[in-house]
Amino acid sequence: QVQLLESGGGLVQPGGSLRLSCTASGNIFSINDVGWYRQAPDKERELVARITSGGSSNYADSVKGRFTISRDNAQKTVHLQMNGLKPEDTAVYYCHAYIQRTSSNLQYSYWGQGTQVIVSS
Repeated sequence: QVQLLESGGGLVQPGGSLRLSCTASGNIFSINDVGWYRQAPDKERELVARITSGGSSNYADSVKGRFTISRDNAQKTVHLQMNGLKPEDTAVYYCHAYIQRTSSNLQYSYWGQGTQVIVSS
């Protein structure tokens, strides 16, 4: 069984920083694309940032220049460094990954349970 565990959320003042982490565990052959999504109350879930297995990344326009996604393949972990946080960044942040459990090239979609980020003074 594969699990994604997010950590690092919390309450922070506007302009502050948080670093979210997403760690995969279980029967894993390789981790392919990983994305951070967020969902604010009464809004749809949206992609914040994504990183490929090769390290290429892309960001939502609303977070470009403030957020940085990175990955540590040895630790099976993806980080989201969030700087210059704004109240509109308040949401539950979810990690999503495409994971291969064997060498067969078949990949499966997994979601973490989410971590709450609140930006408020």
